[in-house]
Amino acid sequence: MSYRIERDLLGEMEVPADAYYGIHTVRALKNFPISDFRIPEELIIALAQVKEACARANIKTGLMDEKIGNAIIKAAREIQEASLLDQFPIDPFQGGAGTSTNMNMNEVIANRAIEHLGGKKGDYSLVHPIDHVNLSQSTNDVYPTSVKVAAIKLVIKLSETLAKLQGALQKKESEFAGILKLGRTEMQDAVPIALGQEFGAYAEAIARDRWRLFKVEERLRQVNLGGTAIGTGLNARREYIFTAIEELQDITGLGIARAENMVDVTQNADVFVEVSGLIKTSAVNLCKIAGDLRLLSSGPLGGIGEIILPQRQEGSSIMPNKVNPVVTEMITQVSFQVMGADYVITNAASQGQLELNAFIPVIAFNLINELKLMINASEVFRTHCVEGIMANIEGCKRWFEESLCLVTALAPYIGHEKAGELARKAQKNRKTIREMALEMNLFTEEELDIIFSPQELIRPGIPGEKKIKKDR
Repeated sequence: MSYRIERDLLGEMEVPADAYYGIHTVRALKNFPISDFRIPEELIIALAQVKEACARANIKTGLMDEKIGNAIIKAAREIQEASLLDQFPIDPFQGGAGTSTNMNMNEVIANRAIEHLGGKKGDYSLVHPIDHVNLSQSTNDVYPTSVKVAAIKLVIKLSETLAKLQGALQKKESEFAGILKLGRTEMQDAVPIALGQEFGAYAEAIARDRWRLFKVEERLRQVNLGGTAIGTGLNARREYIFTAIEELQDITGLGIARAENMVDVTQNADVFVEVSGLIKTSAVNLCKIAGDLRLLSSGPLGGIGEIILPQRQEGSSIMPNKVNPVVTEMITQVSFQVMGADYVITNAASQGQLELNAFIPVIAFNLINELKLMINASEVFRTHCVEGIMANIEGCKRWFEESLCLVTALAPYIGHEKAGELARKAQKNRKTIREMALEMNLFTEEELDIIFSPQELIRPGIPGEKKIKKDR
C-alpha cells in the first residue's frame, strides 16, 4: 500500500494514498480501536447536510471563494447520496465531543473537493479541511446539530411506523369484537372481556407512543448551529448564523430553528434524554404487548391458546412440530436493548461539565441506533406477527365457560358472600357457575341468559339490571 505524508500540530503521519480521510482520522483510528461498531450512516449524512449548509452560508455572506465553496458543496452532496461512506471508519466511542467525527468529515469533503478542482488528495492548498470546510464552525455546534437532524428524521419515521402498527391492532380489535373470553388479573381468572377489547387497549397504548413522538420532534428542532465553541458565536458572523440555519432548513426540509440561548443548547443535552425516554416508553409498551401475545398464544395444547400467532419458523432442533413465538421474543429483546440505551444516554447527559458535554458521541450512537431498532422491530412486529394473528374461538370459549369468572356478574344480586359460596361449590363439584346457580335455585334460566349475554358482560353497569325485575 502506498502512502502520503500529512502533518498536524503533533507531527507527521502516513495516510493511505487512496484515502479521502486524512491525518486527524488516522490518529482517531489509532486512539480509539474500541469496538466493531461504526458511526451510524444517518449521522454521517446529516453531518454532510450541515456542512453543505455552512458552505452555502459562507459563500452567500462573502466569507468563502465561490469556486472552493461549490466544490465543497458538490462533495458534501455526494456523501448525502451515500457515496464515500466507507471513508468514515472511526469508532463511535471516541473522546473529544465528536471532534474526530467532524474532522473525518472535513477531511473527506476537502479531499473530494480537491479532486473536483483538479488537484490530488492531500493538497490542502486548494481546499483545507479546517480553513475552508470548517469555516465559521466548531465541532461543538455542527456535531450536535447533525445529531438532531438525524434524530428528527428517524423520530418521524418511527411515528409513522407506529401509526401502521396501531392500525393493524385496531383492525384486530374490530375483527375480534364479538369474541367473549376470560379476563385475567395477576395471572388469575378475572371477569369477562372481549378479545377485541384487549387488542383495542394495545392500539391505544401505541397511539399514545405515536403522539408523544410526534410532539417531541419539535423539541429537537432547536439547534446551536453558529454558536461555535460554547454557544457565544465567536468567529461566526451574525449574518452567517442566520443564513446557515435557513440553508439547513432548505436542504433537510425540516423546521430547524436557531435556539434562543445557544449557550444552553451547547452545554445541556437534556433534550436527548427526553426523546430517548419516550422511545423507551414505546419499547416498554411493545414489550408488554409482546409478552401478552406469548401468553395468549401459549400451547398449543398445554397453554392458554386463545390466539394463534403466525408460524414463522421451526422452533426446535430436537422436538418435532414445535413452533415458537419468535417475533414476540425479538420484540422483547429489542425492548431490553432500548431500555439499556436510554440508561446510557441518561448518564452521559448528566456528566457534561460547564460549557460542553464531552459525551455527545455515545448519546448520538445510542439515540440513533435505538430509533433504528424500534423502526425495524415495529415494522416486523406488524407484518410478521400482528397482521396474521387469528382468534382461537374454541379456546376462548373453553376457558370462559370452565372458569368461575361469571360469578362476579351475580354478586350485585346475591351479595359478595353468597357469590363466594356459589363459586366454591361450583369449583368443588366441578360445575359451571350457571349450573351451580340453577342447582341452588338462585336464578332462572332466563335471568342467567340475560345476565350472561356478551352485551351485558363487557360494558359498564350491572349486567341485566334494566331487564330483570328489581323485586326478584
